[in-house]
This record gives sequence, structure tokens and C-alpha cells, in this order.
Amino acid sequence: MDDTSRISDKEKSFQRYILFITSFATFLTSFLGSASNIALPAIGREFNASAVQLGWVTTSFILTSSILMLPFGRLADIIGRKKIYFTGLLLFTVSSCLIIFSKNIRWLILFRIFQGLSGAMVFSTSMAIVTAVFGPGERGKAIGINVTCTYLGLSAGPVLGGILTQYFGWRSIFLILVPFKIISLFLIKFKMKAGWADAAGEKYDWKGSIVYALALFGFMFGFSRLPALSGWIYLASGLILAAVFVFMERRTVNPIIDFSLIITNRVFAFSSIAALINYAATAAIGFFVSLYLQYLKGFDARTAGLIMISQPAAMALLSPAAGKLSDKINPGIIASIGMGITVIDLVLLCFINENTHVMSIAALLVIMGVGFGLFSTPNSNAIMSSVEKKQLGTASGVIGTMRSIGQMTSMSIAMMLLAIYTGTEQISPATYGGLMKAIRTGFLTLAILSAFGIMASLARNKRK
Repeated sequence: MDDTSRISDKEKSFQRYILFITSFATFLTSFLGSASNIALPAIGREFNASAVQLGWVTTSFILTSSILMLPFGRLADIIGRKKIYFTGLLLFTVSSCLIIFSKNIRWLILFRIFQGLSGAMVFSTSMAIVTAVFGPGERGKAIGINVTCTYLGLSAGPVLGGILTQYFGWRSIFLILVPFKIISLFLIKFKMKAGWADAAGEKYDWKGSIVYALALFGFMFGFSRLPALSGWIYLASGLILAAVFVFMERRTVNPIIDFSLIITNRVFAFSSIAALINYAATAAIGFFVSLYLQYLKGFDARTAGLIMISQPAAMALLSPAAGKLSDKINPGIIASIGMGITVIDLVLLCFINENTHVMSIAALLVIMGVGFGLFSTPNSNAIMSSVEKKQLGTASGVIGTMRSIGQMTSMSIAMMLLAIYTGTEQISPATYGGLMKAIRTGFLTLAILSAFGIMASLARNKRK
């Protein structure tokens, strides 16, 4: 065997290690997200929490990670993606331990904010590391495998989370992940040899990061409080700060985001917009369905989890094939088809009621999984393949930020509708009628959003 072959074998072995490590960590974090959704009713019963407070258990994590993901992505490009990735997973493990000792709903939300900070460090670097290791011909497949592990975590979350919640309490969801995260930390420490600091030496834009964080907080927090007056005030403040941020970044030598990516890179711009809209139109589905199955249909957490597994399972089955296909043909075509399927399914979900058969719900979740599976990996491949190597952390941060802003927007819509139709009282049979109206109105709103996503997805007329 010649030197070239030995080097090639070594590189392939390194690629396999990196893909395994990032995919394993991705599985654990996505598992926690879906498992915590299924545990919301149990948390509500223990802490006497309202529907809006339960929404903040999810929203606090999404809001914090959204604000910090892009800044951490840029920082990772400069000081090394491995450092940020390892530190994030370490803090994620610590936050999981702290959540176990929550005394009330306020402490739980506070610890979820801390978990959101650590999650931002993990999410902003994971895909950048995979993209840096794999070349263009294999990148889509690798991203597809990574995304598949995300969906496997989402699939396992409702099932295992439901079983754990029912027999051991909701805290067991966070406790069971700790030893696996410690294994991940060990693998990262000793198997990830590279640092991936492709923008080393460039200055970090601290002022821009602060203004960006405040702008995003004002916008997203304000949106979550609509239609209250304070919501409009926060929203307006966020938009003003966003304009200040753009003005500052256009005049900064090393900005946290290079706006030329948005202005001159059509694939990057419209793929990012499509991701934002897609997550905004789908993130609240699991939240709505969890409440629907456990309150309106009367299922326990375990049974509800078994039903909800159908959506992420369909995603997991399709993602590798969709990713591999996106290496060969325009990923925008595949992603647009996925968005179209999502719109159709959301429209069908608008017609469910208390008497809808559970098999119909499962079938609709499968269709949703197909649509999202066809969209996510090709769209991510389009974004990551459209930037230079030194911008991978930023691009990964943009993907994560679009996902988080979309999720936050989706959850804000859900919380606003719950506040309108059920008030601030704890969910009970007296509020079931309002809950059903909120869920159906929510699906209609998400369907309209998703239709706009198709336009953005089709707007990218070529792959860079």
C-alpha cells in the first residue's frame, strides 16, 4: 500500500470518528428536546403551572440559544470549533444536573435558560465541523447522517421520555442523559485532534455581538408577549436595534456576519430564509400534538409518545437518502417538494377535533415527517456548500439561528393562541374547548407561513 492510500485510509478513519462523535452528541440533545415536550403535562401538574408557563419551559431554551448561536459560531471560527463544542457539551451536562433540583417552575425555566446557552455552543459548531471534514462529494451524505441522528433522537424522545415520565418522573429524562454526555465529552477530548480555527487571528466583534443579542431578544421576547402592549414595545425596540446592528456590521472589518453573504450569495440568502420559515411553520406541531393527545384524547405520556414517534421516524428514514441526492442534483428542488408536502399536511391538521381517530393523527404525522425529511438535509447542504471554509462556523450558526428563531416564532404563536383561547389558568376540562380552538387555529396559521416558505425555497435558481 502506498503513502497516498495510507493517508486516504487515515483520513477516512478520522472522518468516521468525527461523524460518530457529532452524531452521537446531536442525538442526545435532540432527544432531550422531544422528551421534555412529552413531560410538560407532568411538569404542569407538579408545579401547578399554566399553559403559558409550560410554553416557557420550551421557549426559554429556544430564546437563549437563538440569541447566542451566531455569536458563538463566529467565535468558534476564530478560537477553534472544538473548544466551543466541548465547552458547550460540558455546560449542557451541568445544566441537565441542575434541572433535576428545580424547586418550582421559575427555577426550571432559569435552568433551561442556562441550558440554552450551552446548546447554542453545541448547535453552532456541530455542522461546521462535519462540513470542514467532508468534501463536497460526500458532504450531503454526511450531513444527512448527522440530521438522521437528530431525528432518531426526536423519535426516541417521545417514547423513552413517556416511559421515563410515567414510571420515574419527569426529572429522570434529564438524569438519564448525564452518563452518555460524559462519554461524548471523553470522545471529543481524545478523538478530535483538530481545532478548526480557520479564521484564527481575526478580531471578534464584541460590540456587534451585544447589539445583535439585544436586538434578537427584543424581537423574539416581544413577539412572545403579543398582543400585550409590552410585546409591541419590545418588538419595536428589537427592530430599531436590528437596524443599528446592520449599520454597524457594514462598517466593521471582521463582523460576526458578513452581509455580503446575504447580498451577493443568492443560495445562502434564500436557503436561510426558507429554513427560518420552515421551522417557524413546524416547530410548534409537537407542542400542540402533545397537548392534544394527553388532554383532549386522554392518553398517558407513554402512549402519546408512541404515537408522536411516527413523525421523526419518517424524517430519520428519508434524511440520508435526501442528503445523498442533494450531492447530485439541485438541493433547492428537493427542499421545495418537502415544503409543499408540509403545507398540505398542515391544512389537513386544521380539521382534527376531539373525535379524530388516533390512526389519522399518526398518518398525518408521518406525512409531516416526509415533508420535513425532504427539506432539512438538502437545505442545510445548500447553505454549508455556498460559503468559504473560514465562514463555516458563521454559516452553521446561521442555520442554527434560523432554526431557533423559527422555533421561537412558532412557539410564540402557540403561546399567544393559548393565552387568547385558554387564558392563564391551568389546563382543565373547563378549558378544553378553548384548547381545541387554539390548536386548530395554530395549524392554520402555520400552514399559511409554510406556503411563504415554498416561495423562498424556489427563489434560489442555482446552486453555487
